[in-house]
Amino acid sequence: MNIGLYQCAASLASLERWQEVVAQNITSSQVAGFRKRTVEFSSIPMGSIQADPKAKLGSGGVTPAMFPSTRTGVSFQPGETAPTRRELDVALEGDGFFEVQMADGSTGYTRSGEFHLGADRTILSRGGLPLMTSTGSAIVTQKSGGSISIGEDGKISQGANQLGRINVVTFEDKSKLIPLGGGVFVPTEGMEPVEMKKPGVLQGYLEGSNVTALNEMIALVQIARAYEANQKIITNRDQNVQKALETLG
Repeated sequence: MNIGLYQCAASLASLERWQEVVAQNITSSQVAGFRKRTVEFSSIPMGSIQADPKAKLGSGGVTPAMFPSTRTGVSFQPGETAPTRRELDVALEGDGFFEVQMADGSTGYTRSGEFHLGADRTILSRGGLPLMTSTGSAIVTQKSGGSISIGEDGKISQGANQLGRINVVTFEDKSKLIPLGGGVFVPTEGMEPVEMKKPGVLQGYLEGSNVTALNEMIALVQIARAYEANQKIITNRDQNVQKALETLG
């Protein structure tokens, strides 16, 4: 069996996975609070190769055949914060997350502070999910209640009326968070959020994604070159096998 062909095929599959991640990063590079998806490459042993071609099979002297493997993750490096002067744009100075209520009633977590008002005056995230307070309730504003003010501690008020405090939490191990669409994360089983006492809420600011589009474009070029190299190896090995069959045929 020509293990090299299978190694190249596994490499092509890994490169395709990397390309999918890079494409997602480029598409979401302008989404507020988006966290860059990452790919880590490693090798795993599968089968073995006879080190000495003259040795008898089963006589020892074999080395493991290594195949590429990929693992995806998320980079939680902060994005650039820029002023927008919109009262419902909110950014976080620390490493916390806003709490939002998912469609099924569960809790999701996001860094995107691009909020807006729904038809019922509820403060919603970019994806239409209600922003939650520290008491676990949504924030509802009054139609003629005046401008909205948000303090650094997350307390939100409209005119003289206090509407609650935006709940900002963090996690001990953010690498275990599961990314969903729209920049929302959900914790794995057993993970508990930790409430931040000093969340560092900035009203009128928006945190951008932590994706550098230029770096992602460079990665696409690297993927294309690696893909082409593996294709050439497969073609050459296939031609060598065909010549051997024709010669020994």
